[in-house]
Amino acid sequence: MATALVVGDDLARTTSSRRSWRSQSIREVWQGPPDVFQRSSRQVADDEEELRWAAIERLPTYDRMRKGILKQVMSNGRIVHDEVDVTKLGTQDKKQLMESILKVVEDDNEKFLLRLRNRTDRVGIEIPKIEVRFQNLSVEGDAYVGTRALPTLLNSTLNAIEDVSGIIRPSRMTLLLGPPGSGKTTLLQALAGKSDDDLRVNGKVTYCGHEFKEFVPQRTCAYISQHDLHYGEMTVRETLDFSGRCLGVGTRYEMLTELSRREKEAGIKPDPEIDAFMKATAMAGQETSLITDYVLKILGLDICADIMVGDDMRRGISGGQKKRVTTGEMLVGPAKAFFMDEISTGLDSSTTFQIVKFMRQMVHIMDVTMVISLLQPAPETFDLFDDVILLSDGQIVYQGPRESIIDFFEYMGFKCPERKGIADFLQEVTSKMDQEQYWFRKNQPYRYVSVTEFARAFNSFHIGLQLSEDLRIPYDRSNTHPAALVTEKYGISNWELFKACFSREWLLMKRNSFVYIFKTTQITIMATIALTVFLRTEMKAGQMQDAAKFWGALFFSLINVMFNGMAELAMTVFRLPVFFKQRDFLFYPAWAFALPIWVLRIPISLMESGIWIILTYYTIGFAPSAARFFKQLLAFFGVHQMALSLFRFIAAAGRTQVVANTLGTFTLLLVFVLGGFIVAKDDIQSWMIWGYYISPMMYGQNAIAINEFLSERWSTPINGTSQPTVGKTLLKDRGLFVDEYWYWICIGALIGFSLLFNVLFIAALTFLNPLGDSKAVIVDDDNEDNKKSQRTSNAEGIDMAVRNPQGNTSSTVVVANNQSGRGMVLPFQPLSLAFNHVNYYVDMPAEMKSEGVEESRLQLLRDVSGAFRPGVLTALVGVSGAGKTTLMDVLAGRKTGGYIEGSISISGYPKNQETFARVSGYCEQNDIHSPYVTVYESLLYSAWLRLSKDVKTETRKMFVEEVMQLVELNPLRKALVGLPGVDGLSTEQRKRLTIAVELVANPSIIFMDEPTSGLDARAAAIVMRTVRNTVDTGRTVVCTIHQPSIDIFEAFDDLLLMKRGGQMIYAGPLGRRSHKLIEYFEAVPGVPKIKEGYNPATWMLEVSSSAVEAQLDVDFAEIYANSSLYRRNQELIKEAKHS
Repeated sequence: MATALVVGDDLARTTSSRRSWRSQSIREVWQGPPDVFQRSSRQVADDEEELRWAAIERLPTYDRMRKGILKQVMSNGRIVHDEVDVTKLGTQDKKQLMESILKVVEDDNEKFLLRLRNRTDRVGIEIPKIEVRFQNLSVEGDAYVGTRALPTLLNSTLNAIEDVSGIIRPSRMTLLLGPPGSGKTTLLQALAGKSDDDLRVNGKVTYCGHEFKEFVPQRTCAYISQHDLHYGEMTVRETLDFSGRCLGVGTRYEMLTELSRREKEAGIKPDPEIDAFMKATAMAGQETSLITDYVLKILGLDICADIMVGDDMRRGISGGQKKRVTTGEMLVGPAKAFFMDEISTGLDSSTTFQIVKFMRQMVHIMDVTMVISLLQPAPETFDLFDDVILLSDGQIVYQGPRESIIDFFEYMGFKCPERKGIADFLQEVTSKMDQEQYWFRKNQPYRYVSVTEFARAFNSFHIGLQLSEDLRIPYDRSNTHPAALVTEKYGISNWELFKACFSREWLLMKRNSFVYIFKTTQITIMATIALTVFLRTEMKAGQMQDAAKFWGALFFSLINVMFNGMAELAMTVFRLPVFFKQRDFLFYPAWAFALPIWVLRIPISLMESGIWIILTYYTIGFAPSAARFFKQLLAFFGVHQMALSLFRFIAAAGRTQVVANTLGTFTLLLVFVLGGFIVAKDDIQSWMIWGYYISPMMYGQNAIAINEFLSERWSTPINGTSQPTVGKTLLKDRGLFVDEYWYWICIGALIGFSLLFNVLFIAALTFLNPLGDSKAVIVDDDNEDNKKSQRTSNAEGIDMAVRNPQGNTSSTVVVANNQSGRGMVLPFQPLSLAFNHVNYYVDMPAEMKSEGVEESRLQLLRDVSGAFRPGVLTALVGVSGAGKTTLMDVLAGRKTGGYIEGSISISGYPKNQETFARVSGYCEQNDIHSPYVTVYESLLYSAWLRLSKDVKTETRKMFVEEVMQLVELNPLRKALVGLPGVDGLSTEQRKRLTIAVELVANPSIIFMDEPTSGLDARAAAIVMRTVRNTVDTGRTVVCTIHQPSIDIFEAFDDLLLMKRGGQMIYAGPLGRRSHKLIEYFEAVPGVPKIKEGYNPATWMLEVSSSAVEAQLDVDFAEIYANSSLYRRNQELIKEAKHS
């Protein structure tokens, strides 16, 4: 492809006269002369295309940039070239253009990027590049030592990054590796100019020799967080479209104008498809952009593009897809440097490989600067990277070419074993606990090499010396491309920002229409109740004694209209996390978020106030005057607007549900008490009277009271004298204003309050940051309690490798305290679980019925059989959508809907869900715990609730201690759990706590949903050691697993492999080094042999994919059903039933 492009380039240069491309078809330039017999019909199409190009080229620049040519194949096979306006491409046009550019994305993406790059290179346009340098960079923050249950004082300083230096070059893709807590996220945030305010950053970070204050880092680079924050009500496409619209197109338009000018001068005709794509993606402010379609395609999100993202309360896309949306949200922007933090969590290894491959193509061809941190990169993914930065304890152990990293560690005396992924080896070799096994200088005694020693040795290693040399020579700022660094704060104009946020707000309101319909229904019901309580037939008017009911009716109306705005508080708080993320990434300023909310709530205020007034004004019998009817409507509208803006401001000031609700309740109390009805003005003490005048409710109360009591029917003088009228006397008694003009002053005050609260809302959004203390917990291993507990545990047994039932010794999973050697405090009954011919159906989704699917039920599991036995660790594996979690949920009794067929028995007895729940535990993928208790308290609480009441308190506590020891949580016993991603325990520690919470219920059977998801290799090994310890107590453990490394995969005894569609294709033992599994699949004719050192888990998913099935014309489910393995499985099920 590349040579063809170069040839095309040379040919284009030789035909440089202005008319040259008109006289010769572009296809001849690319492909040589066509077949002489086809020439005439093709020539006609080409001539037509030439004429259209000539017409476009004569247009003024503005119009020329918006016109492109799209090729269409008619039903009769004739090719037509249509001139299109790229700013108004329809869905069909976009689909057609993307199909022609990227038919098979895996093969065509590289060709497409080369075609893009070739176009700019042909006319000598330089692509902007960014080189990032960091020198003597240190980041330190405050930390709590983990033994403090209630940390009140910051009692430690944590060096997250310690004096690191390096260079990240363009067109080289860098992998950032390191064990948990090594400072990967901190380093990425420091490089992206996005460090937390409470961290102290020293040292220098420069982009092309420029410091952060000389440009806008958030717009020049993109930091992709490991936390997925999105609006659940928006679809994937809408999320990316909004992001692309706000981030703008950077300098794409200016570059395209210059490109077009140079091509015109050189007489070069561009490729029509590439031209149309470049023009469509260079137009700022478009609601939907072609760049979105491209990103959806390369991230594999096109299959769920029109599905809602979803959240805790709304079903949406999967966790892995959500992770890709977070990545795509930044890729649609014009950034030239990307810092991606753990973008593969929840993805299987083949999807991760594909995405990293596309990123690599983008980096190499488009000269992008990119650093990606990954948790458990598979060997084939690891090999895609050019450079590696290895970080440990805040220090850089290695930074340089990937090929040389093994040489460096061999130079230090450590060797990567044959069947070990290099990435896993790198993360473990710097750890004190895992280092010794890799020492290979047998003639020298092993000595622990600390991280500081590694870092010092790297500086004297030839790559470290070269890096120091490069850093010594400052970057030549004159080489910086003028378009490389962005100096404008936002990507589009203020008006465009407002339009983008307005259209999104309108969309969110439509998607949340239930809330508004419910509020309208609520106010209608309350109005109906009000008009029946205060019915006009019972409401006499005109005399002093008649006023009490009218006061009640007015106050009740005021409370209802004001309280109906309370929902705004919860809705605003719910929206804040995404707002803070997008504000910090400079998608839009706070006012662009706040103004559309304010404007779009005005019709709602009018409608709700109107419903109340229309239903109650006449039926209650307020003053019979059209003018007073509309004045009361205006007063209620003012009160409702004021209430909405007040609650919005409280939500922005509180920032979390608990704080905002507390503030909101307190404010309401104050506003009510000082509102002039509950306590009259004359009864308020003089030192508190200021509160009366600043209570917004007082002005609403005055406005509606003046409107009613100054009407004609209340104007009778008292006792027929010239004393004030009845109305004025009533107002005076309550301490309200008695002059008509005060009505308009009160309306003005309500509008003023509404303005004030909205301005304060914008100010709070602009200047406040999200609440949540992101302080780290440092494990204090030297604590006396820990030493004691460790001494007692080590007295029971020695470290030994676990022998599993097949007799193969796992070299990687080492168990510190072999629990099977001694009984636990509480006995339990080992149980087996057998299931035979299980089918599971759900009702056919409405979307699929509308697509023409006639079946009434959708089958998710097909004829699944198997047996889980005590002391055997079983892995449940399959590609995304194979039904792993579904099967586990069906077996655990967690599926409340749908239809289950087949038999499930527990040690020979039919499963009864009520009793089964007492003997089973389920560790969910999401680690949900109470954040404000310690680890020990979490376990004790779970034990109190779930153990039988006849278990003594002392026994219960001893059992909790045993479980903590088993799960290796003793060093963290007094650490607060905290909120995920904010503070407290790390992901891996949380995962172990989840397992421990289930273990203290003393279950016989434990289900674990992806226990290693979201963990790096070392953390995953710790969790698997915990799982193995659990199995060795004689329990039955089943785990679903996503992208296991060789070590983790071979720690399992048995495997259940499922394919898409919920069918079993393997159920049996793994064998030593997975040999039984490998032999089974290699026996299938046509299946390629596994490469030496390749991960069996990745290999088996590749060879059993639907693409391979189609290629070999086999059905693996059928092969399994006819195998000896299936018959062995049926025998095991029979054994389990009679056990």
